[in-house]
Amino acid sequence: MISTPVWFLLVGGLLLFMALTTSRLKALPITSAIIYLAVGLILGPTVLKVFHFNPLKESALLEVLTEVAVLISLFAAGVKMPAPISWQRWRTPVLLATVSMAVTVAMVAGFAYYFLALPLGACVILGAILAPTDPVLATDVQIRHPGDQDQLRFTLTCEAGMNDGSAFPFIMLGMGLLGLHDLGESGWRWLALDVVWATVAGIAVGIAGGNLLARLVWKVRGASQQRELLDDFLGLGLIGTVYGISVLIDAWGFLTVFFAGVALHQTELKLAALAAGPLEDPAKPAAEAETAVAPPLVSEGSLVFKEHLERLSEVVLILFVGGMLFIDSWSWPAVFLALFLFAVARPLSVLLGMTGSGASWRMRGLTGWFGVRGIGSLYYLMYVIQHGLPEHLALQLIQVTLVVITLSVLMHGASVKPLMSIFWRRPRTK
Repeated sequence: MISTPVWFLLVGGLLLFMALTTSRLKALPITSAIIYLAVGLILGPTVLKVFHFNPLKESALLEVLTEVAVLISLFAAGVKMPAPISWQRWRTPVLLATVSMAVTVAMVAGFAYYFLALPLGACVILGAILAPTDPVLATDVQIRHPGDQDQLRFTLTCEAGMNDGSAFPFIMLGMGLLGLHDLGESGWRWLALDVVWATVAGIAVGIAGGNLLARLVWKVRGASQQRELLDDFLGLGLIGTVYGISVLIDAWGFLTVFFAGVALHQTELKLAALAAGPLEDPAKPAAEAETAVAPPLVSEGSLVFKEHLERLSEVVLILFVGGMLFIDSWSWPAVFLALFLFAVARPLSVLLGMTGSGASWRMRGLTGWFGVRGIGSLYYLMYVIQHGLPEHLALQLIQVTLVVITLSVLMHGASVKPLMSIFWRRPRTK
């Protein structure tokens, strides 16, 4: 493990480099995650052996770090959801986070069972680890601000916000098949508690928490809505509160935090609209209408801080990924599984989930390709290790997961900018 002073030097130097060269790096056809990964691989055991981060020995620390990173990213994704919410718009992301999720888990589990010779429970766990798309590393294909109405960005952001929670039932199913979790007779306990209760309760706590905070802040700020509050603290406090409640009642906290962000922003917008009154109020003087200032929103005020935390966690955790890999970590079965996931399982599951959506084939193709795997997968891996996964299975899953994450960072990171520029290219007017 790298010493503390060297670690500060490494991270600090990398942050300075990224900050000073940001305009040049944006022009490159790659994402920043590729740079972080390259630094980790060069300084890690793959090349220079300056440091090595052991995921098995440091699983407790890594679980907490990845958990915090995912929570912050999920909240940031939630508050950027455009208004108003409608089933017509949310239908596709919901199906991607449920139907496509289940299909991907099944296909990855089948591949692992027949080609990696893992026990069925470990296969299901591996499928659940690799099926969710990542909310941390997919910022280049996600909604950039609450007013972003791009349908592709919305679909990918909303899916990533929900499927980190919808993967948990499959994690518990795999653990149950390995004897690490009680599934109940014929799986009734798993279905009733891990699927229905944990999902419904998680969403309900998130919606209630975001709604209550929005109304409380509106009341505290008063009629003028100009009283200053610490928006960053309010956002972090909401994350901590609703997540803590969800864990205490055995609900899926990732779903809770995402929907807390959604509810907070949507409720604030509704309150602001009600306070503004009709768009054309004849009783309001024209001068007053022109000088009216929109009330501050906690959801938007805390967003910049959350995105900075998200970027910092990306730097640290992707460096860790590079510092975990050895040359012999690579194996052909792991590489083939990654290619199977990217080129077969993800596209087919997306086509199934988007059936009847009316989306263009170009959008379906890009949605199927941009299933970035990263910090979320790392969290689930550390979670099962901390909950009793046998060491020999843990080592196998660590190897496969790291290879998939690395290839995802490289392949998706190198293709996102060129493909998205083609997608957004508008035909020239004559």
